Amino acid sequence: MAAIPTEKPSFGVLDDVKIVFAAMEEAIPRACNIMADWGADVTWLENTGYGDTVRDAKNAAQAERRNCRSVALNQFTPEGKEVLLKMLKDTDIFFESSKGGTWERKGFTDEDMWAVNPKLIIVHCSGYGKFGDPDRVKRPAYDGTVGPYAGLTCQNGTAEQPMISMPYSGDYINSYLLIAASLAALRKADRTGKGESIDWAMYEGIMYMSQYYLVDFLNEGIKWPRAGARNVNLCGIGVYKCKDGFIALNLFGIRQNKWIIEELGLGEHWGTPELPEDTASLWLSMPIAKEFEKRLEAWLLEHDKLELEAILADHAIAAQSVYEFEDMVADKHMAARGNFVEWETKDGDTFKGLSPMPRFEQTPGQIWRPMPAQGGDTMDVLTKLGYTAEQVQELAEKNVVKIGEN
Repeated sequence: MAAIPTEKPSFGVLDDVKIVFAAMEEAIPRACNIMADWGADVTWLENTGYGDTVRDAKNAAQAERRNCRSVALNQFTPEGKEVLLKMLKDTDIFFESSKGGTWERKGFTDEDMWAVNPKLIIVHCSGYGKFGDPDRVKRPAYDGTVGPYAGLTCQNGTAEQPMISMPYSGDYINSYLLIAASLAALRKADRTGKGESIDWAMYEGIMYMSQYYLVDFLNEGIKWPRAGARNVNLCGIGVYKCKDGFIALNLFGIRQNKWIIEELGLGEHWGTPELPEDTASLWLSMPIAKEFEKRLEAWLLEHDKLELEAILADHAIAAQSVYEFEDMVADKHMAARGNFVEWETKDGDTFKGLSPMPRFEQTPGQIWRPMPAQGGDTMDVLTKLGYTAEQVQELAEKNVVKIGEN
């Protein structure tokens, strides 16, 4: 079996960006994986023991660690710190994820990194940030705990119980924000020649991107109820049952509302003070809301989902049957856009996953290598830093590094 490639081809909008990250699943690694799909040269630092826990989820690992190099390193030993500082000399962005302040407490500071690379962007990601309430800062955190803290979980679920949002929505929200923040800082470094240190609290990222109803509470004391599958304050928005499954509706617009009101036999209400002819949103507070929802539910149950999609599209109403995975794989639009692709794993197996997204027309993303073994790039990366093979072996014997099979 041939070794996987070690020389990244030239491609993508981030072709000249070099990234190193020391983090386990999921927020930072996913951000770095996306940037790797966009052309960045990404090195994934794993510990010399168990490695990244994402490897337990074998399919997610293959999907989300493609295009990355794996170096297994204990950077908190004197020799390991020296290795990482050599790596960072020509790195653009360095990400690490740990409890707030961990790297400083272990003797690895931003100043140490800037001493070898003044333009380096350093991103410290933790559940609660590097400062604040000391008891909160030092707490362990995962997607499933920062979401409840950030007010995301309390907005989802039923009246009886809040529910988590899957899969790992809080992590993935933070992934895209981490990309935006790090590239914004890199733009500043390119302009000024000075690096930046970002104190990233995961709960803040989630809170920042789920504030829609929070600001109603902050300004007017309004606490909207958990609505389950429906919008908390508007009619015709949410997931409804139809004859052969479920359909998601987003009913907006004057023309659209007039048609559905008439279709449901409530046309006499259109143009009245309670439902003026310029009504673009149908509120649950309107007098006919309960009857409207009752008739809408009954009407939807009379039709199958594909029929409904066609009828509603003819009237410019956004509607989509709720796809199962089988529906996605069979969908001709997704096929035409090439959303599903295959590549070969390190072991020679065929793996099915998603193509690089979004679609950059002039400089498209690319899949150039599969997920490597833990430490599979340790020897290659360190020898390129100037270490001899013998020196790398000596570091491995001291458990400073771990050498995997490429």
